[in-house]
This record gives sequence, C-alpha cells and structure tokens, in this order.
Amino acid sequence: MSKTQKTNLMRLLGLGVVVLLALVPVIGTRAAVQDLFMVMTMLVLALNWNMLAGFAGLVSVGQQAFVGVGAYAMFAAVILWGMDPLMGILIGGLAAFALSIPMAFFTFRLNGAYFAIGTWVVSEIVRLSLAQWKALGGGTGTSLPKGTTKTMFGVPQIKDMLDVSSAAAADALTYWLALVLVLATLGISYAFLRSRMGLGLQAIRDNTEAAKSVGVDPTRLKALVFLLTAFGTGLCGALLFIQITRVTPEAAFSVVDWTAFVIFITVIGGIGTLPGPIVGVIVFYALQRLLADYGTSYLVVLGLIGIAIMLFARRGLWGLFSDRTGFELLPLRKMPPARAQ
Repeated sequence: MSKTQKTNLMRLLGLGVVVLLALVPVIGTRAAVQDLFMVMTMLVLALNWNMLAGFAGLVSVGQQAFVGVGAYAMFAAVILWGMDPLMGILIGGLAAFALSIPMAFFTFRLNGAYFAIGTWVVSEIVRLSLAQWKALGGGTGTSLPKGTTKTMFGVPQIKDMLDVSSAAAADALTYWLALVLVLATLGISYAFLRSRMGLGLQAIRDNTEAAKSVGVDPTRLKALVFLLTAFGTGLCGALLFIQITRVTPEAAFSVVDWTAFVIFITVIGGIGTLPGPIVGVIVFYALQRLLADYGTSYLVVLGLIGIAIMLFARRGLWGLFSDRTGFELLPLRKMPPARAQ
C-alpha cells in the first residue's frame, strides 16, 4: 500500500468516526454522551494549547485564564443580562479574546520559562479579581438559574426529535456543539498551518533568525495565534460550564484540570502534530477510567507515562506510530512540484 493510499484510508476511517460520534446521542446512553462531551472539550483545549506550544513555541501555563473568563462571561450573560446560554458561549469567547490582548502585551515581553510563569501569574490575578464579583457569588461562585439549560434554544426541538427528557436533550445539544467545536478547531488549524502564515509560524518554531531573514514577522504571527487560541479556549470554557451549570473561581481557573491535563494530553499524543492531541485525549480518558478506583494515585501513573514518552518517544505516540507505519492523517508538509518531463 502506497503512502497516499494509507493517508486516504486514515481519512476515511476518520470520517467514519465522526459520523459515529454524531450519532451517539441517538443510539447511545446519556452517560456516554456526558463522558464523550468531556473528552471532546478536553480535546479542544489540547488542540488550542498545541497550536501555542507545538507550532508557535509559546509554552503557556495560564490557559485556565481563558477557560475561567469564558465561563464567567457566559454566566454573566445569562444571569445578569438575561441571554440564552448559547449566546453566552459567544460572549465567553469574545471575553477571552479581549483578555488575551493585554495579556499578550505584558507576557510577550518575556521569553521561555518567564513567559510560562507570566501567563500563570496573569491567570491568578484574573481569578482573584473575579472572586470579588459579588453579583456572581464572589469566592463561593454561583449556579445557573434552575431550568436554564432545559429551555436553551434548540432543546425543545431535540426533545421532540429524540423523544427524551429536557435534561437529556440539553446534554445532546451541548454534545453536538462540542463536536462542531472539535471539527472547527481541527479544520481551521489545518487550513492555517497549510497557509503561508502557518508555514511561516513553523519556520519561526524551527529557526527564528532564519525565518526573519526571509521576511517572516515572528511577533505578529505569534500574537495572532495567541489571540485566536484564546478565543477558542474561551468558547470551550463557556460550553464546559453550561454542562457543569455551576461556576466557582477554583473550578473555572483550575490549573490542573484546564492546563496540566491539557499539557499531558498534548505531550503524550504528539506535540507539534494535529492528530497528536486526538491520540492523547483517548489515552488520557482510558487511563482515567482504568484507574478511577485508585483515587488521586492515577496522577502518579500519568506523570510516569508522560516522562517515559518524553524520554523514548519525543514526538509522542502519534509520531511514533506515524514513523513506524507511514500513515499521515493530517499532513502539514508540502511536497515540491513534480519535474516536467
């Protein structure tokens, strides 16, 4: 089988998986819908962080700032301004985008580990600030008004179509939105990385001085990626907390849940590759299920696995698989034009 045939086969399998995932609310249980919702939202967070660290070289440990701001903006839109939660998702993304502008202004003056620490410090400042917002519960947080998710736009129609309860219909709606967000994030990332700007971004990651010598502006491209991934992360944060229905500063700005786990997913799957986070989130979810009875000790296992992969498979599990088999699901390299005969 040729390399092209292998790639086409992988794409066909990927399409089949997408169709199967879309049918889960129809043919699966509500528990499966809720579990896969969390898997897909974690995948969106990982894809965005991968764009930052894997392609732009910006190792941020403050992505929880955008999750938290997206969640709080959605709650404000619903509780204070009377909006539909679905409109609140967009408000959450825009709020995270707005936060990323001053955050980039300050953190882009730092490099390497200092940049990583700087993003975490900004996240903590935002968390402490929102903990003072009394209208949304202050330090103890608040919940969505009772029945809010059951009356979201589209829920009554899904309820009638699937013949399920309003709560199950709300779960199905947020599940499909998460699937759309995954596909949109993957599609936009792939299109961007295959464009001239994306190739310039990868050139910056590999050799900044060489990229500058051919006219690439590193600061402009990195800032663009930082702002766009903040928007995507904010959307995901708002969607996550529609499902959770309660927000607190500690939950919304959890560095473990929204950054540490995301980094683990990306690293074990394959940082700097688009399929890597997909593989990583599957492994992460499987390990969580297998080790659920062992309490927090599963964190030790995750850490050991992460260390082993960094030592023996630098390109992650997907990189190892791709190197051994020649399969490429979303290839980013452009082949040179064929010579004229």
